[in-house]
Amino acid sequence: MTKKLTGKAIAAGAAIGSAAIAAALLYANKRKEEKKPPAPPQAPSGEPPETD
Repeated sequence: MTKKLTGKAIAAGAAIGSAAIAAALLYANKRKEEKKPPAPPQAPSGEPPETD
């Protein structure tokens, strides 16, 4: 009792798999951007930063 896959079933499986991979990549990129530390504050233009 073996089931044969039709072309439509294979195409549907491939489309679902591709969508899942794309969603995972988008989620990973979003998480990566959230983890970036905030940029350090910039000194006002024309003034050197104060150091001790």
